[in-house]
Amino acid sequence: MNAGAQAEQLAADYLLRHGLRLITKNYRSRFGEIDLILADGNVLVFVEVRLRRNANFGGAAASIDARKQAKLITTAQQYLTTLPTVPPCRFDAILLDGSGQIEWLKNAFSA
Repeated sequence: MNAGAQAEQLAADYLLRHGLRLITKNYRSRFGEIDLILADGNVLVFVEVRLRRNANFGGAAASIDARKQAKLITTAQQYLTTLPTVPPCRFDAILLDGSGQIEWLKNAFSA
């Protein structure tokens, strides 16, 4: 398993321990990919997982720039067209560093 897949599994396990329910991993559309989609009660949560071994380029949070956010939003909108009704949604980020620290940013950005 590569580092990205390991990071996504760590993130999924972390969120499951915090009461979220996994819907799918690695949802792909022609617009991009969403690492994890989970349910937090009645809220659909689109999660971007970022692993950064050092902060030389701004760390994990800085890597979710405006271009990446736009791709995530468009991909999420595509996913929502597959559902019979559109639930409340949010975009979270799980940030992992080289030491194994996990930071969960709820509502990391909005559409």
